[in-house]
Amino acid sequence: MEFDVVVLTDHRYVDPKEKTPYIQNVLQEDQLVLEALQNQGLKVVRKAWDDPDFDWSTTKYALFRTTWDYFDRYAEFSEWLEKASKQTQFINSKELIYWNIDKHYFKDLSKAGVNVPNTVYIEKGSKTTLEGTIQSAMSNHGFTADTYILKPCVSGAARHTYKIKNDKVSEHEAVFQDLIKEEAMMLQEFQHHIVSEGEISMMVFNGQFTHAVLKIAKPGDFRVQDDFGGTVHNYSPSASQIAFAKSVVYAAPELPVYARVDIFKDNDGNWALAELEIFEPELWFRLNPTAAHTVAKAIKNKFFS
Repeated sequence: MEFDVVVLTDHRYVDPKEKTPYIQNVLQEDQLVLEALQNQGLKVVRKAWDDPDFDWSTTKYALFRTTWDYFDRYAEFSEWLEKASKQTQFINSKELIYWNIDKHYFKDLSKAGVNVPNTVYIEKGSKTTLEGTIQSAMSNHGFTADTYILKPCVSGAARHTYKIKNDKVSEHEAVFQDLIKEEAMMLQEFQHHIVSEGEISMMVFNGQFTHAVLKIAKPGDFRVQDDFGGTVHNYSPSASQIAFAKSVVYAAPELPVYARVDIFKDNDGNWALAELEIFEPELWFRLNPTAAHTVAKAIKNKFFS
């Protein structure tokens, strides 16, 4: 059988025996997208990206949705991604996905005029120390904060994300050395407003804003992800916030069919980009089911009209 679109997920979510609230959210999100695409008259099925029995040449397009094990299996995933890209086309495009997986994309957006946090990259295999990296950031990159965030350039769900204060740098040296042996890392100034005011996620489909949520970290934490006890709330953004989100997606190498733009108020009080997610972002369709139909229509019009 041939398909128009395969909705991609993680094998843990194909037929889960234990349906925790988290997994129920995953299933609901994927089902909303599946039904919206079917309502556009498309032949659709949901598969794990690593399904050994599926022939990827039998689908015209593959839509990345809840492939949330990719960063823990990145070498395997990269190999599959390259192979599958020769058999089908991706939504968003392969080029856009490769660009967005690695957070070096912040450099491109900054050059395009998007306000992003001060960021220093530590490439894999670098011969440096965490203390030396911070001193260089202060001397050469305008860092003025006394607290920093260290995280991988390829990551998700706050994997290997550390909040580091100036007087605790030495305590993180060993883990820093272990990490840069294996992968590129990035150092940013800690953004205090994310803790005090939260982070806003704006959903933008084919350049059209649909809905937003406000993510707030639990007391005593800085990570807004619900994996770490963060909470999610419906949010009505201002016109300036929507304009900022749209400016971010239009600064990408090509306009994404779907995107989530995470923004926050930086330490200077200006709106800034926390993340541009155009690969496999959580899009909170369950809080605005009509948005699933918006992205399905965008897919139908762009690829099947």
